[in-house]
Amino acid sequence: MRLFKTAVAAALCLSTACADAAGLRLIKVQSDGGPPMQIAVWSPCAAPAGEFQLKTSTLPGTADCPVVGDKLPLVLISHGFRGSFTGHHDTAETLADAGFVVVAVNHPVDTGAGDMSRADTLAVLVERSADIKRAIDYMIDAWPDRTKLDPGKIGFFGFSRGGYTGLVVAGANPDIRKATAFCDVPYRKPSCEELQRNELPAQAVVHDPRVKAMVIADPAFGPLFDRDALKDVTIPTQLWASELSGEDRITEINPGYVTAINQVLPIKTDYHVVPNAGHFVFLAPCSATLAAKLPNVCTDRPGFDRVAFHKELNADILAFFRKQLDVHQP
Repeated sequence: MRLFKTAVAAALCLSTACADAAGLRLIKVQSDGGPPMQIAVWSPCAAPAGEFQLKTSTLPGTADCPVVGDKLPLVLISHGFRGSFTGHHDTAETLADAGFVVVAVNHPVDTGAGDMSRADTLAVLVERSADIKRAIDYMIDAWPDRTKLDPGKIGFFGFSRGGYTGLVVAGANPDIRKATAFCDVPYRKPSCEELQRNELPAQAVVHDPRVKAMVIADPAFGPLFDRDALKDVTIPTQLWASELSGEDRITEINPGYVTAINQVLPIKTDYHVVPNAGHFVFLAPCSATLAAKLPNVCTDRPGFDRVAFHKELNADILAFFRKQLDVHQP
C-alpha cells in the first residue's frame, strides 16, 4: 500500500493544441422496457469556456459544442447512492479538457434526480452494471459523434456504489446473499426482506470487456467480494480509499472493505489512501449554496482542503487513463 501522494502532478495540459473548454450536453438514453436513463456527455471543445445551466445549479461547460478531435478515448462515470451525473463534474471537465469524451450516468434505480423507491432493494446490485453497458452501447452505436470515438479505449470511474458497479463491470461476481451484512439499519429493510424470502434478482450482473481500465473510490458493499468473486477482475485498476470513512457511519462503506478488496484482487492496483479524509471527499468541491443545503456531504475534517485534493485526484486519474488506455498528451 502506498499513501496518497502530496505532490501535485505537473500541469494537466501543456500544449496549445488542447481544447479551450469542455463541451457539455444532456441526453436521454432509451431502453427496452425500462426507464430512460439520463446521461451527461462532456467532450473536447474549441470554444471559449462557458456556463451550462441546470434546473438548480450551473456547471462549467459549453452547451452542444462541436466535438474536437478523432479517435477519442471514452470514460464512463458512475455515481454513489442518491447521486447524479453532477457529482464528479470537475473530474469529467479535467478529462474532457485533455481530449477524452466523458459520460456520467444517472442510474435510474438510485439517482437522487429520479425515483428512489427501489434504491434500497437488491435491484441496485444488478441493474447498475447494465446501465453502464447501455451507456457504452449508445455512445458506440448511436451517439451522433460516435465516429470520433476509439471503441478500443474505454475507461471507467466510480465512487461508492459506483465503485461497486465498476468492479462488476470489470468481471466481479458478487455474492448477493452476503448483503445480509448490511441488515442492521432500518433503511436496508426492503433488500433484507428480499433476502429473507430468498428472492434474489432474476437478472444477472453484467460484465463489459470493452472497459479496459478503471478508477474506483471507496467502493460500497465490500463484503460481497471475496477472492473468488474478484478472480476475473484483471484490468488495470486505480483504487482510492478515504482513511476516515468508517467514522461517517455509512453502512455500505468502510476503509477495511477497501483494504480487503485490494488484498484479494488478482492484479496489483495503483492504491491510494487519503489521510484525514471522509467518504465524501471524492465528490466535487461544493458551492456555497450546496454546502448550506448538504453540510454532511460538503463539510470535511479540519485541515482537509477538498479543492487542493481534487487538483491532485484529477491529475492522478488523468495520468492513469493516459497510461493505461495509451492516450498520448496533445
